[in-house]
Formats: sequence, structure tokens, C-alpha cells
Amino acid sequence: MQPIELVVFDMAGTTVTDHHEVERCFAQAAAETGLFVTDERILAMQGLAKRYVFETLWKEQLGELHPDVRAHVDVSYASFRRILEDHYQTQGATPTEGCLETLAYLRERGIAIALTTGFYRAVTDIILDKLGWLADLDGRRVGRPDSMIQVSIASDEVERGRPYPLMIERAMHLLGVNNPKAVVNVGDTPSDLLSGRAAGVALNLGVTNGTHSLEQLEAYPYDYLLASLAELPALLAEKELVAV
Repeated sequence: MQPIELVVFDMAGTTVTDHHEVERCFAQAAAETGLFVTDERILAMQGLAKRYVFETLWKEQLGELHPDVRAHVDVSYASFRRILEDHYQTQGATPTEGCLETLAYLRERGIAIALTTGFYRAVTDIILDKLGWLADLDGRRVGRPDSMIQVSIASDEVERGRPYPLMIERAMHLLGVNNPKAVVNVGDTPSDLLSGRAAGVALNLGVTNGTHSLEQLEAYPYDYLLASLAELPALLAEKELVAV
């Protein structure tokens, strides 16, 4: 296989510890704004662009062509943004198990690191700032080779978020990576895995210590399912995709 030039990671649940707070923020915003949705339905839509989730759910409740859908979406999404931003501002964010060590392993070998997310830019920056990863990024959210990450892509910076591959492709473009077979994609949700398949990456990997379990991810396209990011360096070395 071709040597890896770029690893694309999801954020919440993959590189950022998730205690189901995003689901709780969704549920709270839904309850505040009259949207009826089960916890299972919210979980199934993790990883997707957040406004798109509210559009989908309100269309399910009111009907695809109901004239009030957009107004309801605006209200629910505004409520969600307020709740979510307040959560991360007050509670902060922490890296997942093995995350920091894995990122260091990749940087030492000159492999670029991209973070993609179903979050919009404002809350993405709050999380990156809480982690101490924002300061080295420029206005395009592109870093240096020695930065903690080399690029951050939020879902509102592409035409369509997951399960489409546009965030992965934008990261490749910004970092000058031309071949998807030089890219590894890592995430903890079905939409992460679907976007990796759509992008045609060399390895499409799931982690099972995030929002979805091994059993929940097994039905989706993947090459390997990892217990945590701590297992990634050994896998890349085994596949001879990195310098040892």
C-alpha cells in the first residue's frame, strides 16, 4: 500500500471524550422547542451536520413539505447552539484514550492530522481552544507541521457534511494531499465510516469507545474496528504504512 500522508479524525467521541453530552444537548433543545424524538433516533444521527439533523427530524414530525418546517428548524437549532456552546464553555473538553500519544506518533513521522466534525465552526473553535489546539491554526484553521493538528474542518464549511466525503476532500485540498489512497479515516459513528468509504480512503477505521459500540458499527463499511486510538500506531506499523 502507498505510505500514508494524512489521517483524518472525527472529533466528539473519537479524539474528544464524549460522555453523551451532545445527545443530551440535542434532547434538551428538542424538548424546549416541541420536537418529539427518541434517544435512539438522536444517537443514530450522531456525526451528521447538526442543522441537517434538525431539518430531518422536523420533516419527520411535520411532513416533508410542511410550510413551518424551516421556522421550527431555526428555533430548535438556535436553542441547541446556545445549550451546546454553554456546555463546552463551562465544562471544557478532554482528549480520548490514546489520542495525544497517537497524534504525537503521527507528527513524529511527518503525517498530517486533520480533524473533521459535524459541529459548526463556532463550537468547533470553542472545543479546540479548550484543548489548547486552536492557537497554532491560521484563519483558514490550517496549522504548521509542528502544530498539534494541521487542519480543522467544520461541517458548515462544506456544501454537505457526512455521510458525504466533502470534509475529507477539503482537508486533502488544504494540505496538498492528492491521492485518497494516502489517507486514513477514523471515526466513531456510522456517518464517519460512510464518509470514509465515499472518499475512497486507504483505511476506513472505527473506534468503539466513543458514541457507538462495536455491535452498532459492525453493519457499516470499515476495514478495522479499534478499541481506542491507542491501537492505531500498531495497526499502521503492521500494515507498513508508516516509518518505524
